[in-house]
Amino acid sequence: MKFLRYGSEGEEKPGFLDENGRIRDLSSKVNDLKGDSLNPDRLAAFSMIDPDTLPIVEGTVRFGVPVSGIGKIIAVGLNYADHAKETNNPIPQEPVLFSKAITSLNGPNDNVSLPKNSKKCDWEVELAIIIGRETQYVSETNARDNIAGFAIANDISERSFQLERGGQWLKGKSFDTFCPLGPWLVTPDEINDPQNLGIWLEVNGKRFQNGNTRTMIFDVYQIVSYISEFMTLMPGDVIITGTPPGVGLGQSPEVFLKNGDEITLGIEGLGEQKQKVLAFS
Repeated sequence: MKFLRYGSEGEEKPGFLDENGRIRDLSSKVNDLKGDSLNPDRLAAFSMIDPDTLPIVEGTVRFGVPVSGIGKIIAVGLNYADHAKETNNPIPQEPVLFSKAITSLNGPNDNVSLPKNSKKCDWEVELAIIIGRETQYVSETNARDNIAGFAIANDISERSFQLERGGQWLKGKSFDTFCPLGPWLVTPDEINDPQNLGIWLEVNGKRFQNGNTRTMIFDVYQIVSYISEFMTLMPGDVIITGTPPGVGLGQSPEVFLKNGDEITLGIEGLGEQKQKVLAFS
């Protein structure tokens, strides 16, 4: 199923897409898509509901972040060998982990804000994993059972903050609006193989990223298992799994986002996002 949250910011309601692509309001069955409602068994139970018993949401709506109550965002850096090469980094021997502040979360089609003193704001389309069960020391074999679903993320990155201001990557990754997520949480049963999904991104209609998740160095189940060695993952936690080549930093000459740019991105089976870039005000 494709679960979502729709409505104005801070007032989103839960819903899902029916087989005809119409939004069905799920708020009579669950208050929000968070916590225990993200348990894979609970999500599977929603598939037993007759969609015709739920109201259709009419008209154009805003998509919010598809789950709420997100406790942490853990990111995997340099997880595509060709992206590591384009950024002049060695191939990692273990997953490179960093975090993004939860205040960076943004609706999938909401505006992206350039921070003050931004010089090198970049894009990164990524496959996101949304955790559905409390997860600690899970094996790669059992990791799938702990995943609520998958989504699209755009790991917006201010490279001058990330690489030229000292310390870790966090400061270049965490500005408000720097983690558009959605439009949907797509349950694993709809994704035959998360390691064979087309993944792409365009800026102002020009395609810069055009890859496939099969070229990941560490696959989604390895990633969940690995992270669970170092911290307990909770329902709603988000893991973003790295980006294929084609980021602005890797262009010759380098290309970075500016006021008025439009970003469009998508992953096979997970929908699309579209954001307008605006200077901070």
